[in-house]
Amino acid sequence: MIVRSFKEIENTDRHVKAASGTWESKRIVLAKEKVGFSLHETVLYAGTETSMWYANHIEAVLCVEGEAELTNDETGETHWIEPGTMYLLDGHERHTMRPKTDFRCVCVFNPPVTGREDHDENGVYPLLTEEV
Repeated sequence: MIVRSFKEIENTDRHVKAASGTWESKRIVLAKEKVGFSLHETVLYAGTETSMWYANHIEAVLCVEGEAELTNDETGETHWIEPGTMYLLDGHERHTMRPKTDFRCVCVFNPPVTGREDHDENGVYPLLTEEV
């Protein structure tokens, strides 16, 4: 059994701050736990814009605080995301988040991330694996 808090992983290697400066993520479950998914608390900062494309992962996102506009960059369709709203990127959709307020969400990734990932120039997380 693993018991871990977001507070205890603050400012550790599990607390990732994006090079873009638009978000930070506390990665509480990672690939090294070998459970088939990773679990994160992510905050996207108010007034920023982050374009993403999880070409190598499926992501489910549950908003727990704040509000943001989500745009499907492939169709132009927009959605208003607020607490209690979930979105699932089950088709590897390119998308952009525009938080109106600081936007806190809980995210699940499959395959799990290692904790070292950040978005590349295309908004993609590379498919990294744990050393055996």
